[in-house]
Amino acid sequence: MNHTIVLIEDNEQNRYLVRFLLTQYGYDVIEFTDGPRALEAMEGLEPAAILLDIQLPLMDGYAVARALRMHAHLALTPIIAVTSYAMPGDRERALESGCSAYIEKPIDPQTFVSDVERAILCRAEPNGDAP
Repeated sequence: MNHTIVLIEDNEQNRYLVRFLLTQYGYDVIEFTDGPRALEAMEGLEPAAILLDIQLPLMDGYAVARALRMHAHLALTPIIAVTSYAMPGDRERALESGCSAYIEKPIDPQTFVSDVERAILCRAEPNGDAP
């Protein structure tokens, strides 16, 4: 099983927490602080999932998700919006932009890894019922 997770998050504390939680379960985390850098690097990567903040500098997460979906090799890769955007319609907007799951911040350290793993297992069902 692929244990590589790409994390696109500009907040250092959030990156630390996500990396800490995922590495405790054997995942390798590749981090980017903005969308353009992540998009440049994605050509050679085939991660198990992409964790994507929506409020990013230079390019918002919605645009990043749409651009990621343009890569044929990422068509079934789960893109999980991990965001503090929790107003009505925000989840739907993330899913419409290409995300396959949505996790609200602040994340729950007790359930975060299982939420990510559930989204990975649902990868064959884009816009499915993952978290």
